[in-house]
Amino acid sequence: MRVEHIALWTHDIDRLRAFYESYFGAQAGPFYRSRTRTAFTSYFLQFPGAGARLELMSTAGLASAPRGPAVGYAHVALAVGSEAAVDALAARLQADGVRIIGAPRRTGDGYYEAVIADPDGNTVEITV
Repeated sequence: MRVEHIALWTHDIDRLRAFYESYFGAQAGPFYRSRTRTAFTSYFLQFPGAGARLELMSTAGLASAPRGPAVGYAHVALAVGSEAAVDALAARLQADGVRIIGAPRRTGDGYYEAVIADPDGNTVEITV
């Protein structure tokens, strides 16, 4: 058994797609527009090295997500291969004005990570 994909709702599917393509090397599959669910669109993003995909979904009438801890998914963690790669990507994101939630560091549970917010405010851990 494996995790096949994780999905995120977004108001701006193209902006979020471009973010994950630009910073994480994601490749978007074909754009999908539902014939039966009015205004539903999506992209599946595949990351280098395979593994689980990220589905970006949009539809009319989305509510904004609550801020702060809440029941449900907390973050997506994307492994970039090395501590140097974590540092370099965090520096690039910061230089580009992306909100850094946690600078690169070793966590108490042994991860080396930086934590950022994607354009919709979703928490993304960048790890080895």
